[in-house]
Amino acid sequence: MTAVYLSLGSNIDREHHIRGAITALRHHYGPLTCSPVYESEAVGFSGDNFYNLVVTFNSSAAVATIVQTLRQIEDAHLRSRQGPRFSSRTLDIDLLLYGDLIINDAEIVIPRPEILTSAFVLKPLADLAPTMLHPQLGINFANLSLQFNAANQPIWLADCTLN
Repeated sequence: MTAVYLSLGSNIDREHHIRGAITALRHHYGPLTCSPVYESEAVGFSGDNFYNLVVTFNSSAAVATIVQTLRQIEDAHLRSRQGPRFSSRTLDIDLLLYGDLIINDAEIVIPRPEILTSAFVLKPLADLAPTMLHPQLGINFANLSLQFNAANQPIWLADCTLN
């Protein structure tokens, strides 16, 4: 079994879609451990605030199978893949880490680059796995979070419990 880490985000009917994603992920993969839910402003466009969190579970499923399942869950939540990359969305689920695996091909990049560039990904990941090492950098996520300059990406604990 391999530890899998996912980032979940939504800024359209946020609570409904995040709860639905958590339910679907539990159905497919069993018990989840969830970070606190954070709220942040939209990045790269004007839009409603996002809810973001990171979840982890153990799985023996292949990376490609997990990615396919994540797309199906997004699709079930009416995720639109039309329009600009930075836009409002019902549900976004990204595979951040699959154990210490490193993949960089046209379809899948693991570890996900947003770990190092987005406070709304790094902070909840550091909450869940503070001592875990980034597979490429060899630095733990707690230290990466402390070193991260989040001045332009404020996030705060959301006033909700979704898990």
